[in-house]
Amino acid sequence: MIIVETERVVLRNWRDEDRDLFREINRDEKVMAFFPFRRSHAECDQLFNRNRDMITGTGLGFYALADRDTDEAMGFCGLAPVDLPGILPEGSVEIGWRLATRFWGKGYVTEAAERLVEHGLTALGLAKIYAFAVQNNDRSIAVMRRLGMEHYRNRDFDHPKVPDTHPQLKRHVLYRTTSRTLKIRKKRNDQFTQT
Repeated sequence: MIIVETERVVLRNWRDEDRDLFREINRDEKVMAFFPFRRSHAECDQLFNRNRDMITGTGLGFYALADRDTDEAMGFCGLAPVDLPGILPEGSVEIGWRLATRFWGKGYVTEAAERLVEHGLTALGLAKIYAFAVQNNDRSIAVMRRLGMEHYRNRDFDHPKVPDTHPQLKRHVLYRTTSRTLKIRKKRNDQFTQT
């Protein structure tokens, strides 16, 4: 099941041959630097199965981000329901990503996420898409900015699911985008290409 594709990447559902990559990105110290835990082999497999089933059942989830030419999974980028009562409204959807380190610095996440935001706001009819990250996760925040997402400054928050044993990972910045933001961005891009 292909969700969206770009010039270089495809976002699709997970396949059994992607399991090793999924385990890698959920256990790698660099990839998971802003998370308070690393998943075991069995935990990775449970999450893999749950995510694949959610995509099959709802069309939402963290999709495999694969090379368009080789179909090799490199990480994920997806739209998923987010449960943060008191922080985000019920029914909110977040965009998130994770990429194996050997694929960093090539623009794959930005390319995939840009297409996915458009898909979410137009084809899926989402009113808003949120993104959040630990306040000093500069790489993820840079992607949010490249996507034209707006920093929802007065709504930055301490993540309730981050344990007190990791205070440096609690504070999160919150970004969002809407169909209005997408239209403004497209208009600016069109004007830029015409000059």
